[in-house]
Amino acid sequence: MDIKQLQNFSVIASTLHFAKAAKLCHMTAPALTRSIQRLEIEVGTALLLRNNRLVRLTPAGQRFLLFAESTLESLSILRRELHEDDEQIQGDLTVYGSVTATYSVLSPLLPVFRQNYPGVDLKLVTGDQASAIEKVVVGEVDVAIAAKPDQLPKGVLFKTLSYSPLVFIMPVQMNTALALQVAQQLQNDGAVNPALLPMIIPEQGLTRDRLDAWLKNTKQKANIYATVAGHEAIVSMVALGLGVGLVPDVVIEHSPMQDKIKQLSAAPELKAFQVGLCVLEKQLKLPTLKAFWDNASSELM
Repeated sequence: MDIKQLQNFSVIASTLHFAKAAKLCHMTAPALTRSIQRLEIEVGTALLLRNNRLVRLTPAGQRFLLFAESTLESLSILRRELHEDDEQIQGDLTVYGSVTATYSVLSPLLPVFRQNYPGVDLKLVTGDQASAIEKVVVGEVDVAIAAKPDQLPKGVLFKTLSYSPLVFIMPVQMNTALALQVAQQLQNDGAVNPALLPMIIPEQGLTRDRLDAWLKNTKQKANIYATVAGHEAIVSMVALGLGVGLVPDVVIEHSPMQDKIKQLSAAPELKAFQVGLCVLEKQLKLPTLKAFWDNASSELM
């Protein structure tokens, strides 16, 4: 039994989905399956019940998860303590965020943090913001920049740093078909209904949830042109003239494509994003993470 096996088991126990867990563990699903099987052989009992439709922990698996998480947490604390001295916090810290989050949130945070804690080595991982909280929950990163969901997972703390409205956007230069649709809506209704236009929508995440809720409340069905990962991809496709999209305003502010898109006039208003940091509460005892958390100031709001 080794630390990697414990990490793999912790991730699969959190996701209960082999394909998703394999991606988070940076390995193939068959390799993850073999890792769990070897672990079960060493423990001497089944830890997971699985079939083609579901994965769940056995009673033994639930007990073993407590051991795995306790061991991994103790090792993490020990590693940091071994690299600390009495005067200066030292160690590694992994921060996750989208490209936009890097510009909008980390840019003002990092200079102050580096000045106050020069002994902390930061590792920045970028990706789709829709995955931010999940990566914290499964322990892949220490802290993430995310949009606060309506319901936080158990054990997750969130610190709001800024707010960003959700806005519908359309291209400045539209293709012929889209231009005709917009012109016809304006002529008939005096306003543009984004649900009736080709839409570029996110695969998952809070923006998708807010969009789906609006469509349900207004009893409409989206005319989906494309489904993509990440707000930046939505802005790029809208800028190409392919349709309309829904993104946080902060993404537009930091996009190199902002002169190629515009906000829909008289568009429906959806609930704004709370943008901030999320961590596992139990991990805040780690000196490097607590320093980063405490360093984040509400003055950014």
